[in-house]
Amino acid sequence: MAHEVHDVAVKLAREAGELIVTRRAGHIEVASTKSSDVDVVTAVDKESEEFLYTRLRELRPGDGFLGEEGQVEESTTGVTWVVDPIDGTVNFLYNIPHYAVSIAAVTGDPSPVSWQVEAGAVFNPATGELFHAARGEGAFLGERRLQIGPPPPMNLALLATGFAYSTAMRKEQVRILSQLIGEVRDIRRMGTASLDFAAVAAGRVDVYFERTLSPWDHAAGELLVTEAGGIITGIRDLAQGREGIFAGHPTLVTQLKARISEVGGDTLLQDVPGWGLE
Repeated sequence: MAHEVHDVAVKLAREAGELIVTRRAGHIEVASTKSSDVDVVTAVDKESEEFLYTRLRELRPGDGFLGEEGQVEESTTGVTWVVDPIDGTVNFLYNIPHYAVSIAAVTGDPSPVSWQVEAGAVFNPATGELFHAARGEGAFLGERRLQIGPPPPMNLALLATGFAYSTAMRKEQVRILSQLIGEVRDIRRMGTASLDFAAVAAGRVDVYFERTLSPWDHAAGELLVTEAGGIITGIRDLAQGREGIFAGHPTLVTQLKARISEVGGDTLLQDVPGWGLE
C-alpha cells in the first residue's frame, strides 16, 4: 500500500507544481490572511489545494483529505492525504525560489499524535527537486537515496529553524536562538518547513527545530527524515506537533533537545507570555 500511495503523491506533487509555476509567471498578490497579518494566502494556494483535492477524488475515491487552506474530508478507506498546496507562501509571493508542494498519505487518525505516515512527496517546482519516501523503502532526492551521515559535534552543526506568525512567539524564539547562536556552526531560517525536513534528510543541514507547525507542514517531511535514518520527536515527552518538533540524527536531536530545555525553550505555548495565535 505504501508503494501505491507513494506513486500518487509523487505524481500529484509534480502536477500541482506545474500549475504553481505557470501561475507564478503572472502577477501574484495576497488574497487573504489567516492567523496574523503576516500569515498570508494567495489565490494560487487555494487553486493548488482545490486541484489536489479534485485529483485525489479521481485517483483515490474514499480517501480522506486534510489541507492547509481548509479543505477537509473524512476517510472511508483508512487513508488520509495531508496536504500543503504551497509551503513557503511568503517565499512564493516574493518569487524566492524556495517553496514546495507537500503531500503525505497517512493511515489512522490524521493527527501527528497517532498517524502512521505511509508515503510523502515534497516538490520544489522552482528548482525541480523532488524529495519522496515510502514507509520502509527509503527516502530519495530524485533517484538518489538519502542517508543521514555521522553527526558533527554540536558546535559544528548547522541548525535549521523557522519562526511563528505570532509576534510574542517570534520574540521568544529569538530569545532562544540568541543563546544558541554561539554554540552551533550557524543557523538557517529558509521559510519552508517541508524543505527544512528535506534538507535534514539530504544532509544540507544537520538538525532542525521548530514550533507552532501544523500537520501539513511536517507530515511528508518527517517521513523523509526517518527513512533517511534520522528521528523525529517533540518537546518534553510530547509527540511531535504544534508544541514543537525536532528532526535529525539521534545524537544531535538529543543534545539540542536538552539544550533547548536548559534555556527554557520548551515552555508550553499556552504559557508563553502574549501567546495568542489561536
